[in-house]
Formats: sequence, structure tokens, C-alpha cells
Amino acid sequence: MIKLRTVFGIDVSKTSSEVAIVVIKVKVDECKLTLDRPGLADLLKLLKSFHQPEVVFEATGIYSRILQHFLDCDEFEYTMLNPLAAKKQLDNLRPYKSDRSDALNLAQTSFIIHRSLSYKQSPIYEQLHDLSRFYQEVSRNVISHKNRLHRALQLTFPQLESLFSNTNNELYWAIVQHFACPSQVFNTSFTELYSFILNSTNKIISANRANRIAKKLLVLAKKAYPVVDDNSYVYEQIRYLANRIMKEVHEKDKIITEMHHKAENLPEYNLLLSIPGFGVRTVTSLIGELGDIRRFHSSNALNAYIGIDLRHYESGNFVAADHISKRGDAVARKILFRSIQNIAVASHFHPNHINDFYQKRKRQSSQPGAKKIAIAAIHRLLRTIYHLVKYNQSYNYQIAKS
Repeated sequence: MIKLRTVFGIDVSKTSSEVAIVVIKVKVDECKLTLDRPGLADLLKLLKSFHQPEVVFEATGIYSRILQHFLDCDEFEYTMLNPLAAKKQLDNLRPYKSDRSDALNLAQTSFIIHRSLSYKQSPIYEQLHDLSRFYQEVSRNVISHKNRLHRALQLTFPQLESLFSNTNNELYWAIVQHFACPSQVFNTSFTELYSFILNSTNKIISANRANRIAKKLLVLAKKAYPVVDDNSYVYEQIRYLANRIMKEVHEKDKIITEMHHKAENLPEYNLLLSIPGFGVRTVTSLIGELGDIRRFHSSNALNAYIGIDLRHYESGNFVAADHISKRGDAVARKILFRSIQNIAVASHFHPNHINDFYQKRKRQSSQPGAKKIAIAAIHRLLRTIYHLVKYNQSYNYQIAKS
């Protein structure tokens, strides 16, 4: 067993990885291995042939997850570099760029640059992250299908969208599937309409409300002027889209339930839930995106992770307006941006220092700039989140405002 400092530089691509082995700054071997069971078995043999080898590689999204999981399972320490950090560190060493040279440069620069070992999170955080991304994908599909459904209804029965003040409910989608054609409403007796409305959802609907909905549906149908005939395939498209939306909304609820089941036993779950305006959906999604918050060395590192760290440019007499980098987790940014609005609403019953800051900045601002003020409030919110998790404290308004 060789007991000299050894670094494995690995450049990960879609199906393979370039491996460079450097011992005390000297390259001793390099090879190309596949990212599958046989290739990882060969990598394991190489790693075990050296004493406490260091592994460094660049995060390449979903592809590097395979290597990361392999190293975690076999209990090897490693440094997984952020792509931006890796680019900055290797730019001066890349007169000729290739996967092979990148692997070698990653290994050799480890003898020059101090790189901390990557924090190993509990697998539950990766599971929550995958669920969070699945939830976001389904949410995007719902929005896309709603937009397509809106366009299709303009050709058949646009007035149907005014049947409810809030169309995001199961009864509305059921009515759209069956009565997107106005003539179908006329060909159905009032008793059948009334019965359909009562039995189309699991929620309890009063007889009076069902009666009002049926009457309103008839009134709207009389106003409709379809631009397609009753046999048009547009109606099939509408049924398909409404059915997809119903299933996707149910899927979103299932995902949140599963996320809640996995997250509720984590120590930070109840701490974040104590923040006014934070509900189960917000907390579970945020944990899924941020992961184990304890791995960040400061709240500023958390800012950089989601991309709200400020960029400042000044040259001579010119000073550019500061702006956020947006190099980070865009999904987490969106969740936190919406959270500021939820916190503001919750403050009517549950005062909190984040809303105090938000409202004060809005009053002081002479120009409209709600987004900039919201970003500043997010910065304060992240400091609060970091403090609560690091010191294992629940939110307390009296302590926070002082």
C-alpha cells in the first residue's frame, strides 16, 4: 500500500469518466472508465491500491450523482467542486482543454489550492431534492396544460371560465370535461345537471349551491357562440387536457404528502415551520432545495447558493447599480420570493421582524422597486433560517426584532 499523498482527479461525462492519478504532484497513471458497475469496480480497485486517496471532481448535474453515490457507499472522502469554482480554478491552466487534461488539472491543483472535503448529507435530503424537482416539473405541466385549455375553450365555450371565481378545483375540471360544448348543456335536463354537480367531487356541495351552479351554467351556455361544430376534435382535446390537469393536481398533492412524511422527522422541520407564513408545502419544498443547511459556513454562503449574492462593479467615476448574481438555485429563489408575500399576509395575525423590515423599506422607498425590496427581505429571511437551524431554536418575534 503506497502511503504518499495521492489525488484522483476525475472528469465526469455522460457515460464515462477520465481519471488522473497524481502522487506528490507527479502523474503516475491515467485511464478512462465507464460510469457503470464494471467501470466503478475498476475504480474501486485503483482507489484501494493507494493509502487514503483524495478524490476531486466537478459536479456535472445528474451524471456526477453516480460517482458521488459510489464514493458515499464505499465511504471514500471526496471534494465535489461547484462548476463555477472549478472553472475559475482551472481557467489559467487550460491552453488545451479536454476531458483528459481537466482530470489531470483537477488532481494537480489539489497540491496548490486548499480544498475542503464535501459535506456528506443524509440520503433523505437527496430524496427530498428529487421529490421537490418532480413537484416543480408537475407544476410546470399544470401551467402549460391550463394555458392550452384556455386557448381551446376560446373556440368552444369561453364563458365557462367564469362559472367559478376560482377555477382551480375538481368540480370545474369535471364540468369542463363533460360540458365544454354548449349544446351538450342544452341536451341535458336540469335534474341531470344538478345531479352531475352534486356527484362530481368528493367535497360536500349543498343542494342550494348545486342548484345555483346548474342555473348559471345554463345562462352561460346561452351566451356562448362556438366557432367549431359539435363534432370537432377540439372537444376531445379539451377533455384530454382537463383530465390531465386533474391527475397532475392530484399528483402534486401526493408528492407534498410524501415530502412531508420524509421531512417531518428532520430536526429543522419544526424550526422552519415556526416562522410565521411558512406552511408544510413551503417548508418541505425549501428543505428539498436547500438540503442540510448545516453544511453552509455562513448565511452569506446560503445567499450565494441560491444566487442572491450582490454583484458590484465600480471603475473610475462609474458605479454600476448592484444586482444579484442569479448563479444558484432558481427554484429556491422562487420559493423564497413567494414566502415573503406569505409572511406579509401572516403578519396580520403573527407579527414577524421580516415583514417589519419589508414594510419599512417599502415606506422609505421613493421609487417603485418591490422586487429589490423583496430580495433584501429574502436576505434577512435566510439569515433567520440559518440562525434557527444552526442554533436549534424556534422563531421568537421578541428575540428576532431586538
